[in-house]
Amino acid sequence: MTLAIISDIHGNLEALDAVLADIAAAKASPIACLGDFVGYGASPNECLTRVRSMLDVALLGNHDVAALGRLRLGGFNSDAATTARWTRDHLDPANREWLESLPMTAVWHGMRLVHASPSDPDEWNYVLSVHDAEFEFDTFEEALCVIGHSHVPGNFVREKNGVRYHRDAAVPIGRNGRLIVNIGSVGQPRDGDPRAAYALIHDDPPRLEHRRVEYDVAKASAAILAAGLPQFLAERLRWGE
Repeated sequence: MTLAIISDIHGNLEALDAVLADIAAAKASPIACLGDFVGYGASPNECLTRVRSMLDVALLGNHDVAALGRLRLGGFNSDAATTARWTRDHLDPANREWLESLPMTAVWHGMRLVHASPSDPDEWNYVLSVHDAEFEFDTFEEALCVIGHSHVPGNFVREKNGVRYHRDAAVPIGRNGRLIVNIGSVGQPRDGDPRAAYALIHDDPPRLEHRRVEYDVAKASAAILAAGLPQFLAERLRWGE
């Protein structure tokens, strides 16, 4: 069996469709999403309508909560806040109701899934450093925790001698310690690589595979501008930053 995990779609339909095509080509099923379906991108309803029925499990992200009007926007930069308000005004009732129903964490096929951090799923903390990860490892029991939120793929491994970080594309599961893996972002990559990011989980041998997928960045950028959203949000897709 091969599972697929996606995160941080952020209303980018072009990136989502490219990732779903790659998942289908890999014959991966079922699919989980770690949240942030909306925010930044111009196609929140299209993305939600496309992916909702395909998901085995779905979680709530901070941009989803913001679009539902349940998160104060003081911690958002001005462009993110502008898009959160725009998304809130444009969400279809059925998509809003579906987002309202989502949990913030789940255990799926023996893995802990959460959008931000396992210690406080609703505080939207980032796991960016070895120090952050050392604390987080003590807050869940599973051998593997899969997260998103920072939009930067990478792997924290807890071994006998402590925690180390690496960005290898292939990550063995269950051999050399426990793992916290950030799978990056489908619709808003921020590691200098504009390609969409997601992960596959293989069972023979058990391993996580980071995947990158080309998509029509120009079309996604044009959609942002056509919606009247901030120009910077369109430009940053080309940089992957």
